[in-house]
Amino acid sequence: MRAAVIGAGSWGTALSQVLANNGHEVRLWARKQEVADAINEIHRNPRYLSHAALSERIEATSSFAFALDGAEAVVVVTPSATMRETAESLAPYLGEQTPLVICSKGVEEGTGLVPTEVFTEVVGGPQRLAALSGPTHAEEVIEGMPSATVIASTDEATAATFRDLFATDSFRTYTSADVIGVELCAAFKNVIAIAVGVSYGMGFGDNTAAVLIPRGLAETSRMVVARGGDAITCMGLAGAGDMVVTCMSQHSRNRRFGEQYVARGKTLADFEAETHMVVEGAIACKTLAVLEERSGVELPITDAIRALVWGDMTLDVAKDLVFDRPLTTEFYGL
Repeated sequence: MRAAVIGAGSWGTALSQVLANNGHEVRLWARKQEVADAINEIHRNPRYLSHAALSERIEATSSFAFALDGAEAVVVVTPSATMRETAESLAPYLGEQTPLVICSKGVEEGTGLVPTEVFTEVVGGPQRLAALSGPTHAEEVIEGMPSATVIASTDEATAATFRDLFATDSFRTYTSADVIGVELCAAFKNVIAIAVGVSYGMGFGDNTAAVLIPRGLAETSRMVVARGGDAITCMGLAGAGDMVVTCMSQHSRNRRFGEQYVARGKTLADFEAETHMVVEGAIACKTLAVLEERSGVELPITDAIRALVWGDMTLDVAKDLVFDRPLTTEFYGL
């Protein structure tokens, strides 16, 4: 099969390798021509995962037209903040029935739409759209370490298409019909990972992290249910699985941002300048405010991280915002 992968960051590079190792022909779109040239010439991505030798089945390009020419499946792996721009750029080159799987994680600012909803507005055909998410750090996936992910679509055939496209002995794929649940889990886990990073950066231990992770899952579950999703999704790979790995792994840029930047008084701009990476949780903690206001769902951890990253709240006040709340039952609002 010929697949187009849109986005040559860490995750796009790793997924391209999975597809190529599975025998598929991959055209990988990179925003910068020099990145595409390096991938084609030396079979390495010069900016991300540069230690990994890439398959010769991967051909890079900075042209949307060339990337999508003849594509039988499209894999979108661009930052959530550029989701609408990406959809509009792809629209002229997409076949009417071409299936797309969105691997970006976040919520659109202003609208509160998840990525598949943005794509539905721009390119239509929700039945051909899927979302991929799970506990899959690119650094381990590209090395072939055992991993698993969830592919969610309202159309069973679309989910099965991408399940089979990606599935290998070391990259297991499960399907789900709960698209909104899977995509909201993807947005929230990055926010909670910042919180866990901040807690470690403040000198707190594993007990504190073990409070923040399940309470973060509680926030996620309440919002998933409010948006019509299934609470049980939050206990699966896209929910608890991805939450745990993003909060606890040293590969996690969101945890690193919280621990080494927010907790030390450094800014989002500092992180992006030093790493050339997007902190999706820093964007999501802001954009989730739309859904919070609209649904009336309480998001105390998300509120605290938003105030730390985008406001002028101090670390001690943020801690109090989370831990000095009135006592209640463990599960409420579900």
